[in-house]
Amino acid sequence: MGVIRFLGQHKGAVALVVVLLALKAVCDLALPVFTSQIVDVGIAQSGVEDVGVLEGYRAAGVDLLPIQMAYLARTGLAMLAVAAAAMVLDVAVSFVASRTGAAIGRDLRSQLFGRIVAFSDAEINRFSAASLITRGTNDVVLIQNVCTMMLRMVLYAPILAIGGVVMVMATNPQLGWIVVVAVAAVFAVIAVLFRLTLPRFKIMQKLIDRVNLVAREMLTGLSVVRAFNRDGYEEARFDDASRRLMRTQLFTNRAMAFMMPSMMLVMNLTSVAIVWFGAGAVGGGTLQTGDLIAFITYAMVIIMGCLMMGMISIMLPRADVAAQRIREVLACEIAVRDPEDAAAEGAAAKGAANSDRQAPGCGVPSRADSAANGTARWAVPPSEDLPEHVGAPHPDAGGTGGARIEFRHVSFRYEDDTADVLHDVSFTAEPGQVVAIVGSTGSGKSTVVKLAERFYDVCEGAVLVDGVDVRAWRQADLRANFGYVPQKAFLFSGTVRSNIAYGDEAAGEEAVRAALAAAEALSFVEERDEGLDAPISQGGANVSGGQRQRLAMARALVRRPRAYLFDDSFSALDYATDARVRAALASYAADATQIIVAQRISTVLSADRIVVLDEGRVAGVGTHGELMAGCAAYREIALSQLSEEELAAGCASATAADAGAAAATETVASAEMAATAGTGSDATEAAAAAEGGEGGAR
Repeated sequence: MGVIRFLGQHKGAVALVVVLLALKAVCDLALPVFTSQIVDVGIAQSGVEDVGVLEGYRAAGVDLLPIQMAYLARTGLAMLAVAAAAMVLDVAVSFVASRTGAAIGRDLRSQLFGRIVAFSDAEINRFSAASLITRGTNDVVLIQNVCTMMLRMVLYAPILAIGGVVMVMATNPQLGWIVVVAVAAVFAVIAVLFRLTLPRFKIMQKLIDRVNLVAREMLTGLSVVRAFNRDGYEEARFDDASRRLMRTQLFTNRAMAFMMPSMMLVMNLTSVAIVWFGAGAVGGGTLQTGDLIAFITYAMVIIMGCLMMGMISIMLPRADVAAQRIREVLACEIAVRDPEDAAAEGAAAKGAANSDRQAPGCGVPSRADSAANGTARWAVPPSEDLPEHVGAPHPDAGGTGGARIEFRHVSFRYEDDTADVLHDVSFTAEPGQVVAIVGSTGSGKSTVVKLAERFYDVCEGAVLVDGVDVRAWRQADLRANFGYVPQKAFLFSGTVRSNIAYGDEAAGEEAVRAALAAAEALSFVEERDEGLDAPISQGGANVSGGQRQRLAMARALVRRPRAYLFDDSFSALDYATDARVRAALASYAADATQIIVAQRISTVLSADRIVVLDEGRVAGVGTHGELMAGCAAYREIALSQLSEEELAAGCASATAADAGAAAATETVASAEMAATAGTGSDATEAAAAAEGGEGGAR
């Protein structure tokens, strides 16, 4: 059973519990012996109750009362001491078992959380968030409780049952058949219940997942539910899932409720049978009254031992289902993994020469097949044309200057899809460039950003950062180069300061304020009485959508990465705020590479290069002017949003803003050089000029 493996990791505690339980069993089995002695010797006086014998003792001047009372006192005190020892041992067993069970639960939660954190989006989607939460909470608690019960009952029950059998055979073997029949009846009841409930336990865990999934979906999309007046539908949907779970639980609970009355019936019938057949032995003088009482006690001990094993055997299947579900998570193969040897993987990932390896399960045609079908538009460059550092160990993360990001003949499809989301996509974002990605809904724009961050691995082709395949990077090193702003901005519960510093824990207050200012978020933060310590609720529910996006931008900006990935991060901003943020980025992130996924054409007018995606394929690459002249897909998108006059005016203003931002950047650099040289008035003048230049750029 899977649960036993978890106990195997705590062999010392298990060994200690076995020793303590063996001692406790000895104490428990000794108590009926004292009871028998008290009845036979202390009370019945071993047949001295015969009137003639008693008269003989009195005629001899022997008073039996003091002898009887002294024996009862000694035997009673010994029995009390053994009972006290059994109690102490029981407390010790409970302490060790509870501590071990809690440790197993702690370790499982830690392993599960560590594994889930390492999952890529593909694994998260495969299990679903609701199921992962259930596995990390309900399933772990179930295993923890069963492990505790196993230490207290499963190890104790066999010791107690075997000891009881030995004592029964030593007391009166002729009545042993009654115990055999009783034990057989107990196991028959357990077997029937086991057969009835085992399939239901597996169904129950899936139904718990279903209830959690429905509840989570309803809470996440509560605003949509209310907007479409679907409250009744969602309530009915949740009620259906809850009722199905209730029916399954009722069935298993009723089956379990049948067990205890059945066991009590067996125990009572056993007692009646022992007294019925034992009375003749007592009357015939072959069995003493105390031995009969001890025999009944030992029979109950044996039945209770079997009952404990039966109870745990009923719980084990459900715990085993939970253990299997946890093992599924822990044994799940992660699609996106770090290379075992980063340097060796870097040498093996030698640019395009090896870029057409295919991830398992993608099923994307090779470029040779694409060429045969007339769909390939780029030839693979020869290895001698690759940058010199390709194939060398990748550089350390956090380097200076912008990162060079290249998509080379990239094709990708999601796990359950039959068609490519991206097909044969190639473009390059040079260091310091602003590259925009536009396209219709579902064209694969957000997927480009996810592949750059290596949330997924490409099915064909390669994504290279600084000429090195992202699959050759350690994920932590790769992502240290990026400042990522997701399409759906997410904030953690805490404060504004803690959320911004999430991007860089070492960031001081000045760095946090600078990032907020660049994201046009400082003004509304300072309007709050708490300022940077203003509370943020889970998911950022207490701020507006635009404020949430700007705080998410500031979180990415504060880490000063080599490249920024904006996944439609300007969608909740008004046009004026959008323009101010982009102008601020031009100076704040002048050296960094920027990839901006956008729906609004006004957001990308000033980009150095615009990549147009149409149904997962590159429809055009160039500047706004070039694409308006030569790319029908881009022109259609642009004219659907702005008139030609607005596009021309926007392009002119964007060009002017870029020139102003460049001038401001150069002036700031001059001011810094002057300040470093200590030229006093020159530094002051340069700083003033820089301030004026930044104002003009904005």
